Amino acid sequence: MSVVGFDLGFQSCYVAVARAGGIETIANEYSDRCTPSFVSFGPRNRSIGAAAKSQVVTNYKNTVQSFKRLHGRAFTDPYIQSANSNLVYELAPMPSGATGIKVLYMEEERIFSTEQVTGMLLTKLKETAESALKKPVVDCVISVPSYFTDAERRSVMDAAQIAGLNCLRLMNETTAVTLAYGIYKQDLPAPEEKPRIVVFVDLGHSGYQVSVCAFNKGKLKILATAFDSDLGGKDFDDILVNHFCEEFGTKYKLDVRSKPRALVRLYQECEKLKKLMSANSSDLPLNIECFMNDIDVSSKLNRGQFEEMCSGLLAKVEGPLRSVMEQAKLKKEDIYAVEIVGGATRIPAIKERISKFFGKELSTTLNADEAVARGCALQCAILSPAFKVREFSITDVVPYSISLKWNSAAEEGLSDCEVFPKNHAAPFSKVLTFYRKEPFSLEAYYNNPKELPYPKATIGQFLIQNVVPQASGESAKVKVKVRVNVHGVFSVSSASLVEVVKTAEGEEPMETDQIVKEEEEDQKLQAGDNGDKKTEAEVKYCCFCLVGEKRVSSLLLQTTTEDAKQQEKKNDQPPQAKKPKVKTKTLELPIESSLDWQLSREELNLFVENEGKMIMQDKLEKERNDAKNNVEEYVYDMRDKLHGILEKFVNEADRDLFSLKLEDTENWLYEDGEDQQKQVYIDKLAELKKIGQPIHERYVEAEERPKAFEELGRQIQMYMKIIEAYKDELYDHLDELEVTRVDKQVNDAMVWMNSKMNQQNNQDLTMDPVVKVTEIKAKTKELYASCNPVLSKPKPKPKVEPPNEEKTENGPVNGQEGTESQPCNPDKTTPVGTEQQTKTPEKNLPEMDID
Repeated sequence: MSVVGFDLGFQSCYVAVARAGGIETIANEYSDRCTPSFVSFGPRNRSIGAAAKSQVVTNYKNTVQSFKRLHGRAFTDPYIQSANSNLVYELAPMPSGATGIKVLYMEEERIFSTEQVTGMLLTKLKETAESALKKPVVDCVISVPSYFTDAERRSVMDAAQIAGLNCLRLMNETTAVTLAYGIYKQDLPAPEEKPRIVVFVDLGHSGYQVSVCAFNKGKLKILATAFDSDLGGKDFDDILVNHFCEEFGTKYKLDVRSKPRALVRLYQECEKLKKLMSANSSDLPLNIECFMNDIDVSSKLNRGQFEEMCSGLLAKVEGPLRSVMEQAKLKKEDIYAVEIVGGATRIPAIKERISKFFGKELSTTLNADEAVARGCALQCAILSPAFKVREFSITDVVPYSISLKWNSAAEEGLSDCEVFPKNHAAPFSKVLTFYRKEPFSLEAYYNNPKELPYPKATIGQFLIQNVVPQASGESAKVKVKVRVNVHGVFSVSSASLVEVVKTAEGEEPMETDQIVKEEEEDQKLQAGDNGDKKTEAEVKYCCFCLVGEKRVSSLLLQTTTEDAKQQEKKNDQPPQAKKPKVKTKTLELPIESSLDWQLSREELNLFVENEGKMIMQDKLEKERNDAKNNVEEYVYDMRDKLHGILEKFVNEADRDLFSLKLEDTENWLYEDGEDQQKQVYIDKLAELKKIGQPIHERYVEAEERPKAFEELGRQIQMYMKIIEAYKDELYDHLDELEVTRVDKQVNDAMVWMNSKMNQQNNQDLTMDPVVKVTEIKAKTKELYASCNPVLSKPKPKPKVEPPNEEKTENGPVNGQEGTESQPCNPDKTTPVGTEQQTKTPEKNLPEMDID
């Protein structure tokens, strides 16, 4: 099972994996742990990541970036219309009304959904993880900003499915950072001690997020969150770009925004300048050659001027900090540490304001760029059965308050109730009780639109079907379970019809499952909780909270002293006549969901199929490019070597002809051969190698031949020395006939070697060799196989006679006495084994006196 975390960033992405040694952030094919969030479309394939970013100037209309903010939004969304005017690529509406991206791909105009483009980026990150792990990657955890709404989260989930990923959890970026912090901090307080309160500030390229977390040993609980989606690194870049656009318009009379390519280059340079100003307070230059209309531009800026220009943005820094402290009802002295992450937190003015607000030094325990990916990987390891991880209990929160509304016959209009207030624990489920005679619908929405960075407050509508009245004609009791799941997505997860049936006095009750038992408990609770007033939505039934993998049921009991007294009185009374028994049964009801911007199953399947086709096209194009590059590489390599190391191995006429053919091939590559099929390049390379390979082989033979002859000669000399010393004591055990045969073979090998060496010395290097290295090695191997078994035969060991006493078999001889006196029959030979069996009883007899 793969254990992977993806930080799906606005400008760049990171991939972390869990291994036996811990959590590791892995590098891509460029040995860089940062993969740019860019997708570029070409006439034959796509480029993703660093390869796409390198085309942002040359192929700006078809290179997509900054698309993370497009998730879950309609094309008519005010934000989309505002962003469209600042983008160098074109946005277009999808058939569903969602935002699409118009590009030229495979030489035809295509509109891709935001989910498809994000799926392409995830496909690249998946390949990076698979390359590091050497196995397929399916299960993963993906990060999203904590301010993402339901529509945006569902959009990212669809993108993961398009990439062939099973997202175990969409994790809020601040929660992932919190979990990563728990890895490093081993000195957390014990459960019985006071929790440690830590504030996390994440100021990335796309937004500003703040969360407060309470740490205990193994327990991490988010207390509150606050955010500002209009305050991020990109907004600081926009201020710089606007400043230089005005300056260049005045200084050089250039309308920068009229030329998308110039605008892209200016954004790149402004981003570099921003990073330099974080480390330097002096004036820094900005120079761009051939910026527009062959005009070079230059300017300069220092940190003080930059902070003055960004004063409006910097003033927003304290707002979320103050908000999160008020929500959590904390004082500044309650804060143990303030941890900062995110690229934009490197801006000195931002760090200064955060530090001043809390009155303490900021902590930088974590890697500011990689912390989110590492936290996601740890969460994936916790969810994976393949890893044993230190126990962590993580409690997240709901970022926006969620309400339900429905048509109410009793109140003659719409009724509503808040089911999940802001900062409510998540994941979490609640069960609501309704009384209905017919199907009804519920509408979920965010009840405080001012908090949303999203224009539409509606989450979706849920139709509860197949509701019928009871047999008596009264309204049926309907239990509806609503849930905010691990992804932070709201849903009406289930609905059931509860039917109450009265049975005879002695009748056996029918078998019921756990749900029925809970319904019986619910009846008791409602009798005490509702009093004389019944409402159509009763949230006081029970709540189910997921803690790790365990489902804990907590009944909301409200017991008063008066109730207890009444119960005591009932216990003192004599037993009454038995009442008819009541049993309940439940029937699951189908739910029809209508969600904003949720891809249909048909659309999703089509996108998955299209992604597979594009992956295959990318693979075929890579193979075609590799074949083309092989031809180009061979041309350059052989052209240099023909006048270098290969010069002695080809005559002048052949060299000139081959050089001319290489030159023609090079010209063909940049003309007619610029765009050919893979097989054409393979054939062209084979044609060149047909001429160049013999030349190269003569060079290789000349290099390796002396070594091969040397090895053969060394072996011949060794065997000849042994043959000369044959009569010596060391070798006198060898068979004479065999030594004679070996002597002949050695002499034959020496004659063969001398003959071949003389012939080769007289052979011109431009011609094929007289003898090849493989032949010499075969001769060496043959000589070894025939001579070595004879000449390396070991000398036999001398025979050693045993002493006389070891020759006795059945007892003492020559007057020697045995260790025990026993009868002996010289006419019979007793086997050694039999003799031992006879002796054994005598040896075991104890010595004793007998009266």
